[in-house]
Amino acid sequence: MKGMSFINAIAKVNDFSAGSKVLDVGTGGGFPGVPLAILYPEVSFHLVDSIGKKIKVVNAVSEQIGLMNITAAHGRAEDVSGKFDFVVSRAVAKLPVFMTWVQGKFEKRFLNPKPNGVLFLKGGDLRQEIKEVNTTVDEYELSAHFEEEFFQTKKVLYIRVV
Repeated sequence: MKGMSFINAIAKVNDFSAGSKVLDVGTGGGFPGVPLAILYPEVSFHLVDSIGKKIKVVNAVSEQIGLMNITAAHGRAEDVSGKFDFVVSRAVAKLPVFMTWVQGKFEKRFLNPKPNGVLFLKGGDLRQEIKEVNTTVDEYELSAHFEEEFFQTKKVLYIRVV
């Protein structure tokens, strides 16, 4: 249950509008991309992971439950072509490194309540990482939405990029 709530935290921070395109970097077995695709059937999700076995799982799960709004690819974020409204991830790297992976991958149009950017799920003391990205980072404490102890140090970071 914690994992699903953690994913739903993104939806607490940004309500994706129909027609949006979202890139999930380092999706692993499909988190957060698959649950978000279920929550937002009118949004296109592209899930990428550098481990091929994980993408096979994502494709199998998507096919089994009939998700038509997901594509998945084995590869690295830096090699993904296309433009997206948002990039989501579950702390696959330190924030400054992650931001270099996704630079230049954003649409210039705005469809969503928030301007296009990154929604990054992470826990712990993030002050140094945030300082190193040298831009405004909005922090959303998950403890404001979830009572379980697990969420006391977890956050969604929002970085506007366009």
